[in-house]
Amino acid sequence: MIVDDFPGRLALAMKVLSISRGRLAAELRVDKSVVARWLNGVNAPNGHNLSNLSAAIGARRPGFTDLDWERDIDAFGLALGAPTSSDDAVRAMTGADQWLPQAVLQEALLTTQARGDAYEGFWRSTRPAIDLPGRFMHDRIVIRRGAHGLLTFRLTVVDMAFEGVAFPSQAQLFAFCADPHTGVFIFTILNSVLRHRADVMDGLTLTLQRSGGGSPVAGAVLLERTGLLSDDPEADDARHVASGGGDPLAPEGSLADDVIAHLTRTVSPVALAAAGQFMLAMPFAASKSRGPTRSDDFPA
Repeated sequence: MIVDDFPGRLALAMKVLSISRGRLAAELRVDKSVVARWLNGVNAPNGHNLSNLSAAIGARRPGFTDLDWERDIDAFGLALGAPTSSDDAVRAMTGADQWLPQAVLQEALLTTQARGDAYEGFWRSTRPAIDLPGRFMHDRIVIRRGAHGLLTFRLTVVDMAFEGVAFPSQAQLFAFCADPHTGVFIFTILNSVLRHRADVMDGLTLTLQRSGGGSPVAGAVLLERTGLLSDDPEADDARHVASGGGDPLAPEGSLADDVIAHLTRTVSPVALAAAGQFMLAMPFAASKSRGPTRSDDFPA
């Protein structure tokens, strides 16, 4: 039985489970145009294709069957693990329910649903090295849509692997993550990119210095996209792990002067008197955040 708004349910399932049209078509052994027609409501899958579609979802969400397509949209979302306004269990999966008001969390979920794909992909950060004044570090990051409705944020540097959550809100992208072995947290606020795919973002980050008793330290950070996600999450995870195996210390002379100046701004009463800043800030008006210049152009 095909229910009303089947295209909406199928689109929700593909989004929650991170399945592309091409990947789904390959699994069901149909042409991509067939999946496109299902999503556009031109026609619906026959009994054979619907059973195969349910089986593909059931492989990722055990217990899912053909009967789940007949549920109301909230119950259908629950069967997939998607967030709904009443889904406290999914809210708890993010940890965001511990500090985000319901209205803000709901906005984050809706904004991520609408614009989250603009931030999915592989990223390289550039930031001042905490323990090496005058030098800079690169972290490797992968951002993808999570089953909880927000974005997952994974950052790898040296022997630490941070796991966390990110979400767009207003003109910023907020991210928080932690390394389970050291207990070190990272909180980041980035200037987002409106109406386009983000390829460069800048902002401020707050973390702990591993040496010296774990002192809080804040600084500017620049993120540059290094690639797009594939249709294979496991291959993407392997690529992210492999990318974190090199020396994260940026070679001397490898950064452009304007990037160094952007990341090492002076803040003090003296700087303020000279038309500078009294507090560390990354003004949106002076941000380097932008969309792609060419669709296949990624920083090295």
